[in-house]
Amino acid sequence: MREFVRGAPWWTEDGRVVRADPADRERLPGDTWERAGLPAGVRLEFTARGVSAVEIAYTASPPSAADSYRDAPATFTLLTGKEAIDTPATPGDRRTLIHLPCPEGEFTLHLPEALRPVLHAVRPLDGTLIPAARRPRWLVYGDSIAEGWSVSRPHLAWPALAGRALGAETVNLGYAGAARGELASAEQLASLEADLLTIAFGTNCWSRTPHSAGLLYESARAFLDLVRRGHPDAPLLVVSPVLRPDAETTPNALGATLGDLRTAVERAALDAGADLLPGGGLLHTGHLVDGVHPGDEGHALLAKAVAGVIAP
Repeated sequence: MREFVRGAPWWTEDGRVVRADPADRERLPGDTWERAGLPAGVRLEFTARGVSAVEIAYTASPPSAADSYRDAPATFTLLTGKEAIDTPATPGDRRTLIHLPCPEGEFTLHLPEALRPVLHAVRPLDGTLIPAARRPRWLVYGDSIAEGWSVSRPHLAWPALAGRALGAETVNLGYAGAARGELASAEQLASLEADLLTIAFGTNCWSRTPHSAGLLYESARAFLDLVRRGHPDAPLLVVSPVLRPDAETTPNALGATLGDLRTAVERAALDAGADLLPGGGLLHTGHLVDGVHPGDEGHALLAKAVAGVIAP
């Protein structure tokens, strides 16, 4: 079953995908570890040969209190290259048939993320399933925007969109409400196999855990230096925080506006020798569904901008 799974950086002993190293759990903040249990961006990728449907055996849980606020429905979403087909999912021990629109082809199946499913088996109803070929591995570290908090379907989050455009295997290491540049996370990124990396954090350093501009500069610089130790030659892109109207010119508890923090992240990226995509001008207020998080259109714009920088 695992040969079909993509975007899974770690597994627990009981077969759950987690997006942080369980062996290093005690060094992580509690909010980071909680979000790491959400299989954001995790999917199945396979080639079908004479297959009418795929049976998925899984165990799912009710959404957490945080995820119950998300608008994305609990579905398996099959990407065919031309369309996205949803199959409802529910909590409990389940066996679900995913009907393919044609018996031959390459398919991607995104999971019902909010239900945190544990996969037990993936088998064709008839014919043969072949695991998708491995592609360059792209690690994306960030906050709720990278995680895809407010998209209508997981495959529309900007890391997923950009990964498909780039022909890369995206590994989503976005942690909603967290991702403040913790050095334990940097060392975990450094330990993973990667062909390219993107770092996009800073918004949660304005209010949730207030940083001064100087503190964020030093934190970001140390984070990037640790990542570089594990990946000295891989392309490394930093995306500074995107627009957040309530924070742009409002000082936090340590006197820093989001504009100040954005400048700090950008200076750290340049001083570390990373590529930089300034985030401040990528979106406008109409792209934000709640004043903070972009919706589908905003994620599409972010994906286009990121892929446009990485592709050359």
